[in-house]
Amino acid sequence: MMLVDNILKNREQNNNPIKVGIVGTGAMGFGLINQITRYTPGMTVAGVYNRTPAKAIQAFDYSGISDYVVCNGKAKTAQDAFDSGKPFITRDIDILLDLKGIDVLVEITGTIEFALMTVLKAFKKGISVLSFNAELESAFGPLLKQTACDYGVRYGLSDGDQPGVTMNLYRHVKCMGFEPLLCGNIKSFHDRYRNPETQKGFAAKWGMSPEMVTSFADGTKISFEQSCIANATGMKVAKRGMLGYHSNEHVDELTHLYDVDRVRELGGIVDYVIGAKPSPGVFIYAAINDPYSKKILSYAKMGNGQLYSFYAPYHLLFFEITSSVCRLVDLDDPVIISKKEPVVDVITAAKVNLYKGDIIDGIGGFKTYGLCENHDIVLGENILPMALAKGSVLKRNVKRDEILSFDDVEIDESGFLFSMNKLLDNMFPVLDS
Repeated sequence: MMLVDNILKNREQNNNPIKVGIVGTGAMGFGLINQITRYTPGMTVAGVYNRTPAKAIQAFDYSGISDYVVCNGKAKTAQDAFDSGKPFITRDIDILLDLKGIDVLVEITGTIEFALMTVLKAFKKGISVLSFNAELESAFGPLLKQTACDYGVRYGLSDGDQPGVTMNLYRHVKCMGFEPLLCGNIKSFHDRYRNPETQKGFAAKWGMSPEMVTSFADGTKISFEQSCIANATGMKVAKRGMLGYHSNEHVDELTHLYDVDRVRELGGIVDYVIGAKPSPGVFIYAAINDPYSKKILSYAKMGNGQLYSFYAPYHLLFFEITSSVCRLVDLDDPVIISKKEPVVDVITAAKVNLYKGDIIDGIGGFKTYGLCENHDIVLGENILPMALAKGSVLKRNVKRDEILSFDDVEIDESGFLFSMNKLLDNMFPVLDS
């Protein structure tokens, strides 16, 4: 970050701001517009897409942007606004994607299908993309990485959410000579059976959708987040759903819970703990074999065990997106990006007893929740990924907590997400040993 601030100051002095297009003005998009406009030198909001322009207008008004254009279906209006230095708002995503001169697109909708379509279109038009969408990265990150490479543009997942914060810490720990063996997330609450009805009050308090808040509570969101980290590091899960220990101690005191040999055998693992301190936060357990290093670590009160604990006590959401924009555009340094092939997927489990003919309502809904599972097992058992579950129809009765397979549902095989998932599987087949 200390490098990024000087780069942005230099851009400001040279009147050469990074021109950002933003897709989505929910809670995070609203905050990003305000963050860029009020607090980030060397960066400007060029144009914004939102299905409901009124929400984007509210964000502009709050952020102090008074001279802007609302485009009503005319691409030339948007380009003219951009060329004259005025930000614009549109409800037509193609108008934003057709803009000439944009430096980067920030995708922040929280959707999967629309986001995937948008990002792939952006790549084809030569636009680099920063995503703030763990669900998209988890489900299609390797495909997006390869497609961006094919079109000669840049792509990555942003800082500010747990995956990005964890990856920054992972790189820091590895740079010091440690062997990261566990990337962990700290949750204060987890109830797999929460639903939009139980969460609507909390959602209303913070201006979020009940489905989004439900995905936080039922563990689906943390599964997507940890899957992103696994796919960026090559780590796996120790068991379906992760270990998920409960503790009210500090994460520094929990290294004894893990079998180091088993964790190392898996190439490291992603996991989470519930109730531990500091919350919210992320942590890494790492090993080092150098005797002198071990001596000094003991002097530094880092412990004498097989694993050493490192943690970040917060993630700062949209506050940290702007530094990620600069890292991607000016340094070609994506915060987090898939290593290559998928390693961990998020699979679909029944939240309630389901019956033949039921239609799955998707992420953060009433009927299912997501769990992490290693990719080779997902393919081997023909398990239904959470990203594809919405809209599928049950072919049989399913008990609560059962895992759904493709054999259990009728699914539109001509649909966009199904075809993209098939393309991803064909890009990175799991070979029999």
